Amino acid sequence: MSPPISKKRKFINDGVFQAELNEFLARILAEDGYSGVEVRVTPIRTEVIIRATRTREVLGDKGRRIRELTSLVQKRFFNKSTNSVELFAERVEHRGLCAMAQAESLRYKLLKGLAVRRACYGVLRHIMESGAKGCEVIVSGKLRAQRAKSMKFRDGYLISTGEPSKRFVNTATRSAQLKQGVLGIKVKIMLPTAVDSKTGLPSILPDNISVLEPKIDNVETL
Repeated sequence: MSPPISKKRKFINDGVFQAELNEFLARILAEDGYSGVEVRVTPIRTEVIIRATRTREVLGDKGRRIRELTSLVQKRFFNKSTNSVELFAERVEHRGLCAMAQAESLRYKLLKGLAVRRACYGVLRHIMESGAKGCEVIVSGKLRAQRAKSMKFRDGYLISTGEPSKRFVNTATRSAQLKQGVLGIKVKIMLPTAVDSKTGLPSILPDNISVLEPKIDNVETL
């Protein structure tokens, strides 16, 4: 019987597992609109929910690809464990509000040779039309000349500090290998609402002020 591990080591192991699994799936499912992963641990098995924009490609023909991914994850992370692992694919409902999907979309536009300014403005317009409060796109590297620089595109309202920035701002980074060098891509999206981790209900910004309509008293006139 293995000795029990401390809570500190358990949290560290869970964090390392989450980071390695996210990096592994992002590398394999980059072309399928990979947007994140969620791990649910039960006494019987471990459920891994993959979020992507194209779930049909993630599942594969008759579920062949998802079974191959399940086998790879089982051998890599759960080889010595008695618990089984099962992978599921979940479709991203609002692609325009997913920073990973938009960063990947911008990466492929740049790889196809589209101008940086035109590609970034197209991504900004799609994000804002999807209902985001604000967004920011930063592209850095050798854009035109030999000297590297960065271009920043912003639209709407975007917070960058404080605890609400962790819940309301969705951030993703990608890199594109071009002939002149590597371009770094960073996308930030200010979500209209965020889900409270304790209650599971939608939450709003703490400094949000809502003005209620005054009540109209029905006074009978004599």
